[in-house]
Amino acid sequence: MKVNILHQPDCAIAHLTLKPGEDILAEAGCMIAMNGDMQVSTTLRRGKGGGIFGGLKRTLAGESLFLSVFRAPSTGGEIFLSPKMLGDIFHYQLRETGLIVQATSYLACSAQVILDIGVQGFKSLFSGESFFWLDISGRGDLLLSSFGAIYEIFVEGEYIVDTSHIVAFEKTLTFEITKPPGSNWVSAWLSGEGFVCRFKGRGRLFCQTHNPQSFGKLIGNQLSPRSE
Repeated sequence: MKVNILHQPDCAIAHLTLKPGEDILAEAGCMIAMNGDMQVSTTLRRGKGGGIFGGLKRTLAGESLFLSVFRAPSTGGEIFLSPKMLGDIFHYQLRETGLIVQATSYLACSAQVILDIGVQGFKSLFSGESFFWLDISGRGDLLLSSFGAIYEIFVEGEYIVDTSHIVAFEKTLTFEITKPPGSNWVSAWLSGEGFVCRFKGRGRLFCQTHNPQSFGKLIGNQLSPRSE
């Protein structure tokens, strides 16, 4: 497929040109527009986490229970996709190196990509911010979304990132969730800095410029109470 990202970084949409008979799997509800003869179906099945169980795992990870499948007709086709949050879209081509992805950052992928809940996800329970990570492998095209712009950091050694700003990282990196350097657990909590991820190794790390949790709290405090 051919991928063209438009209107970056604040209101990005993905324009995909598919070959005849090519499939794209996308998070439910992200389609903006497409060819009239594009074939559309819904599936729970996705790689290692297929069937009902796989769908329920995605729900726990903050995603929709269903995935939408778009198949191009014999003449090829095009489709426009957009994430639910205002922000950026990143096109990552999977090869031998797999990717660990913040669950809500998954947007779409080609049919050869395998998506599952990874063991790494349960480490983030203690961050209080993101319970699940998606373990993505295989070969093909992957589209990720963010809140705000996406920027890339090449890690060689050690690097620290706030947990709410992580979009994805390559599996060549290991991580642990801990307090910010130079602080104790109490001061980290009271300061609002929360928890950070300490990455080690060599590989690419993708971050988002804005924190969705902090933004949600800010907006929520400005809203009038709901009437019964």
